[in-house]
Amino acid sequence: MIQISVEQFCNHAVSAGEISAEDLLVLKREVLMDGITRREEVDLLIALQRAVPSSEDFADFLTAMVVDYVVWGERSTGYIDRETASWLAATLTGRTGPTPVAARIAQEIVREAQGSSESLTAFALEANSWVREPAARSRRHFSLAA
Repeated sequence: MIQISVEQFCNHAVSAGEISAEDLLVLKREVLMDGITRREEVDLLIALQRAVPSSEDFADFLTAMVVDYVVWGERSTGYIDRETASWLAATLTGRTGPTPVAARIAQEIVREAQGSSESLTAFALEANSWVREPAARSRRHFSLAA
Protein backbone atom coordinates (compact mmCIF):
# COMPACT_ATOMS: atom_id res chain seq x y z
CA MET A 1 0.00 0.00 0.00
CA ILE A 2 1.32 3.42 -0.94
CA GLN A 3 0.99 5.91 1.88
CA ILE A 4 0.03 9.46 1.06
CA SER A 5 2.11 12.11 2.84
CA VAL A 6 0.62 15.12 4.58
CA GLU A 7 2.33 17.30 1.99
CA GLN A 8 0.70 15.38 -0.89
CA PHE A 9 -2.67 15.61 0.82
CA CYS A 10 -2.29 19.37 1.28
CA ASN A 11 -1.22 19.84 -2.34
CA HIS A 12 -4.29 17.93 -3.50
CA ALA A 13 -6.64 19.98 -1.29
CA VAL A 14 -5.15 23.26 -2.48
CA SER A 15 -5.46 22.15 -6.12
CA ALA A 16 -9.08 21.13 -5.54
CA GLY A 17 -9.80 24.36 -3.68
CA GLU A 18 -11.54 22.55 -0.82
CA ILE A 19 -11.36 19.75 1.70
CA SER A 20 -14.26 17.47 0.87
CA ALA A 21 -15.84 14.87 3.12
CA GLU A 22 -14.03 12.22 1.05
CA ASP A 23 -10.73 14.05 1.54
CA LEU A 24 -11.30 14.06 5.28
CA LEU A 25 -11.83 10.29 5.23
CA VAL A 26 -8.58 9.83 3.31
CA LEU A 27 -6.80 12.06 5.82
CA LYS A 28 -8.13 10.00 8.73
CA ARG A 29 -7.71 6.53 7.24
CA GLU A 30 -4.63 6.79 5.04
CA VAL A 31 -2.60 9.88 5.86
CA LEU A 32 -2.86 10.29 9.64
CA MET A 33 -3.98 6.84 10.68
CA ASP A 34 -1.34 6.91 13.44
CA GLY A 35 -1.83 10.61 14.18
CA ILE A 36 0.52 13.51 13.63
CA THR A 37 4.15 12.53 14.08
CA ARG A 38 6.14 15.70 13.30
CA ARG A 39 5.88 19.45 13.79
CA GLU A 40 6.12 19.94 10.04
CA GLU A 41 2.82 18.09 9.66
CA VAL A 42 1.18 20.48 12.11
CA ASP A 43 2.62 23.44 10.19
CA LEU A 44 1.28 22.10 6.89
CA LEU A 45 -2.19 21.30 8.21
CA ILE A 46 -2.57 24.68 9.93
CA ALA A 47 -1.49 26.41 6.70
CA LEU A 48 -3.98 24.28 4.77
CA GLN A 49 -6.78 25.24 7.15
CA ARG A 50 -6.00 28.90 6.43
CA ALA A 51 -5.76 28.46 2.67
CA VAL A 52 -8.72 26.25 1.81
CA PRO A 53 -12.36 26.35 2.88
CA SER A 54 -13.12 23.39 5.11
CA SER A 55 -15.94 21.91 7.12
CA GLU A 56 -16.52 21.95 10.85
CA ASP A 57 -15.68 18.23 10.75
CA PHE A 58 -12.20 19.06 9.42
CA ALA A 59 -11.78 21.74 12.10
CA ASP A 60 -12.77 19.24 14.81
CA PHE A 61 -10.38 16.60 13.45
CA LEU A 62 -7.51 19.07 13.08
CA THR A 63 -8.03 20.35 16.61
CA ALA A 64 -8.04 16.85 18.08
CA MET A 65 -4.95 15.76 16.12
CA VAL A 66 -2.90 18.86 16.98
CA VAL A 67 -3.87 18.73 20.66
CA ASP A 68 -2.98 15.05 20.83
CA TYR A 69 0.39 15.58 19.16
CA VAL A 70 1.42 18.71 21.08
CA VAL A 71 0.29 17.53 24.52
CA TRP A 72 0.98 13.80 24.34
CA GLY A 73 3.37 13.32 21.40
CA GLU A 74 5.94 16.00 22.18
CA ARG A 75 8.35 15.66 25.09
CA SER A 76 7.93 16.28 28.00
CA THR A 77 4.66 14.42 27.73
CA GLY A 78 1.71 16.39 29.09
CA TYR A 79 3.70 19.60 29.50
CA ILE A 80 4.20 22.48 27.07
CA ASP A 81 7.61 24.07 27.50
CA ARG A 82 8.59 27.55 26.41
CA GLU A 83 10.20 26.45 23.13
CA THR A 84 7.16 24.42 22.11
CA ALA A 85 4.86 27.30 23.08
CA SER A 86 6.88 29.66 20.90
CA TRP A 87 6.75 27.33 17.87
CA LEU A 88 3.04 26.70 18.35
CA ALA A 89 2.17 30.38 18.70
CA ALA A 90 4.08 31.23 15.51
CA THR A 91 2.33 28.42 13.60
CA LEU A 92 -1.12 29.32 14.85
CA THR A 93 -0.63 33.06 14.29
CA GLY A 94 0.54 32.88 10.69
CA ARG A 95 0.95 36.21 8.92
CA THR A 96 -2.45 37.66 9.80
CA GLY A 97 -3.18 36.36 13.27
CA PRO A 98 -4.94 33.22 14.42
CA THR A 99 -8.06 31.93 12.72
CA PRO A 100 -10.97 30.84 14.91
CA VAL A 101 -9.78 27.24 14.52
CA ALA A 102 -6.21 28.17 15.53
CA ALA A 103 -7.51 30.04 18.58
CA ARG A 104 -9.58 26.98 19.52
CA ILE A 105 -6.53 24.73 19.14
CA ALA A 106 -4.49 26.95 21.50
CA GLN A 107 -7.29 26.95 24.06
CA GLU A 108 -7.74 23.17 23.90
CA ILE A 109 -4.00 22.56 24.28
CA VAL A 110 -3.88 24.69 27.43
CA ARG A 111 -6.96 22.87 28.75
CA GLU A 112 -5.61 19.37 27.98
CA ALA A 113 -2.00 19.83 29.13
CA GLN A 114 -1.05 19.03 32.69
CA GLY A 115 1.09 22.15 32.64
CA SER A 116 2.17 24.72 30.11
CA SER A 117 4.32 27.73 29.68
CA GLU A 118 2.60 30.87 30.94
CA SER A 119 3.26 32.40 27.56
CA LEU A 120 1.05 29.78 25.88
CA THR A 121 -1.78 30.46 28.30
CA ALA A 122 -1.48 34.17 27.59
CA PHE A 123 -1.35 33.47 23.86
CA ALA A 124 -4.50 31.30 24.01
CA LEU A 125 -6.41 33.99 25.89
CA GLU A 126 -5.25 36.72 23.54
CA ALA A 127 -5.95 34.61 20.44
CA ASN A 128 -9.51 33.90 21.53
CA SER A 129 -10.07 37.55 22.39
CA TRP A 130 -8.57 38.69 19.10
CA VAL A 131 -10.77 36.35 17.07
CA ARG A 132 -13.94 37.45 18.89
CA GLU A 133 -13.28 41.18 18.60
CA PRO A 134 -13.13 42.30 14.95
CA ALA A 135 -11.83 45.73 15.97
CA ALA A 136 -8.74 44.07 17.39
CA ARG A 137 -7.86 42.82 13.90
CA SER A 138 -6.75 46.30 12.90
CA ARG A 139 -3.86 46.19 15.36
CA ARG A 140 -0.87 44.23 14.09
CA HIS A 141 0.80 43.44 17.43
CA PHE A 142 0.40 39.87 18.55
CA SER A 143 2.56 38.21 21.18
CA LEU A 144 4.24 35.01 20.00
CA ALA A 145 4.63 33.27 23.33
CA ALA A 146 8.33 34.04 23.56
